[in-house]
Amino acid sequence: MKAIIDLAPRGSAFTTAAAQLRVTEYGASTDFRLHFESARSLFSALTPARIELLDTLRKAGPCSVYALAGAAQRNYSNVHGDVAALEELGLVARTEQGTVYVPFESVEIHLALADAA
Repeated sequence: MKAIIDLAPRGSAFTTAAAQLRVTEYGASTDFRLHFESARSLFSALTPARIELLDTLRKAGPCSVYALAGAAQRNYSNVHGDVAALEELGLVARTEQGTVYVPFESVEIHLALADAA
């Protein structure tokens, strides 16, 4: 399963979420979709440091936030805050033991450009 991040008009996230719930109710897996209203809001939530952290965590596998900070060679408190933000977005999950991991094989960011006039 992969995460697909894109720009979408206000309210379309609710339509996508409802469709995802219907599909998973019947046992089929579907890609995770995350919508932002603007490129500014997308890159405010998914900073370069957070995207690098996703990559590091995917390579490291499930680990503690402390171990992730070491692997990323970053300050623990900054990594802790970034992990919390990524968890809230649904891009990072926790195991029963409390370790964090990326539940996706890949994360794709799609940015459609405006049509030419």
